[in-house]
Amino acid sequence: MNKKQRYEFVLKWFQENVPEAETELLYDNSFQLLVAVILSAQCTDKRVNMATPPIFARYPDAASLAKVEFDDLFPIVRSISYPNNKTKHLIGMAQMLIGKFDGEVPHTVNELIQLPGVGRKTANVITSVIDAQPNMAVDTHVFRVSARIGLTTNAKNPLQAEKQLIAHIPKDLVHIAHHWLILHGRYTCLARKPKCEECKITEACKYDTQLQKEKAPKN
Repeated sequence: MNKKQRYEFVLKWFQENVPEAETELLYDNSFQLLVAVILSAQCTDKRVNMATPPIFARYPDAASLAKVEFDDLFPIVRSISYPNNKTKHLIGMAQMLIGKFDGEVPHTVNELIQLPGVGRKTANVITSVIDAQPNMAVDTHVFRVSARIGLTTNAKNPLQAEKQLIAHIPKDLVHIAHHWLILHGRYTCLARKPKCEECKITEACKYDTQLQKEKAPKN
């Protein structure tokens, strides 16, 4: 199976079997999503979803969050990984939204990456989730899964993986393909012990093909 066939097989399977896929972060608007995604860096969505309700209740918009003191916000964020930095990022992000973007979350990658705590991955998540822009956020799950399956080849970093995926995935599927790969990595293609016996796309997976070769009896 060549790369073109591999992409076609994988995308077709997900389209037919997981037609709806979305972020597991809980949010009601773009501001809440931005807060949640900043907090989610190197942290599970489950943990983030436990921390965000009190934040959203007390600071429902950029104006209220921009005025908060570090010592008031930190206790709510402290259960999240890297709480010091993320507390500073949230306050700085809100202040920049007020000062530069009229309190509204911008919807372009170039604008979003200007915000504290927002890198390319976060910006790609925001833009792909909010209005289905064809941007591919490559987190650890996407990076691992795409390499294992064989969708990417010799990608040394997330940006290289992103460019390879974007080049082969139809533009209208990029935003949902991001979620397909994340969820597949989170629940099936696990980092330490992938559940290949439960996986439905092994026919197109280079990792599984190699495993079967290794298991085959040698003459």
